[in-house]
Amino acid sequence: MEIHQFLAAASSGDAVTNSALRFREVLRQIGPSEIYSHHLDAGIAGEVLPLDAYAVRPTARTGENLLLYHLSIGSVDVASFLLRRRERVGIVYHNITPSRFFRPYDAEFADVLDDGRRELAMMRDRASFAFAVSPYNARELESLGYPHVSLTPLIVDVQELAGIRPDPGMSQYLDTQMDGPLILFVGQVLPHKRPDLLLAAFHVLNTYLLPEARVAFVGPGRVAAYRVAVGRYARELNLTRAWLTGWVRDEELVAFYRAADVLVTTSEHEGFCVPLLEAMAFEVPVVARAFAAIPETVGDAAVLLPEADDPLLLAEAVKEVLDNDGLRHSLVAKGRARLKQFEPDVARAAFAEQLLAVV
Repeated sequence: MEIHQFLAAASSGDAVTNSALRFREVLRQIGPSEIYSHHLDAGIAGEVLPLDAYAVRPTARTGENLLLYHLSIGSVDVASFLLRRRERVGIVYHNITPSRFFRPYDAEFADVLDDGRRELAMMRDRASFAFAVSPYNARELESLGYPHVSLTPLIVDVQELAGIRPDPGMSQYLDTQMDGPLILFVGQVLPHKRPDLLLAAFHVLNTYLLPEARVAFVGPGRVAAYRVAVGRYARELNLTRAWLTGWVRDEELVAFYRAADVLVTTSEHEGFCVPLLEAMAFEVPVVARAFAAIPETVGDAAVLLPEADDPLLLAEAVKEVLDNDGLRHSLVAKGRARLKQFEPDVARAAFAEQLLAVV
């Protein structure tokens, strides 16, 4: 028996793709293991194989392999493929963002998310078991009637990122050109992550509370209409000290983390949220909103704000973290302690243990 993983889409830097790559490290200690995906970005093609490559694998003819499907978006092609196969199928659930966030900006992508919700329900009777990467995700699977749900944390090695040498050019730019405290947002600039709320809070900071502050939104904007809308909103507010960087290399991301004074997460839907742990690894205090899996990920190592659309509250919380040395030091210390709950070796062992229980 071999164990292989399947994705709807694979791309370099994507959290779900990274999760599959980390799982593969464990699976290859057991035997041959590959990752297959319907959509492949050019940058990941050497690591992930196209979906149709699995059928020609010699062991695929036996029907004895175990297939793990990482579900975070809809894919009629992958779901149909797995429903036709004889092998046992297990779900690795990363959660699916509600389509309502995307409907005004990209109706086609919103439809794909709705497809994912339907496929999640459809796969319930096909799957022999399901792994959830957070308690929040596990509760959703259980509410859908999945009978065998196990909590299998992501294998996240934030110390690996922290050990990367920062890009010298970006470091110099941030040191010499970005005066004032730096507020950092890390993640894709997407509707459910609410960068618009952070821009509104930053307008309050720049106008009334902390005129010398800067904010950097580090991450790609893969929904063009929304990316344009966010840029337009920043210009309308005349936020000359706000920077939407777009995609950056890991070396550049490290430079931002090393320069940052606070990380702010305004997201309203996360199945886990890796940047929260990355910030802790760089001893950057965190301000976040208590949506979805975020409270489970940060524990007590962040300033958690209620589920409210309140730019003033967010601005005041950020200023308090920037001004209050005692609070900053406390958050950094709690972040160090929180990271121990996500040691990669512990996560690898948990994944292996959960896998052995169902093989």
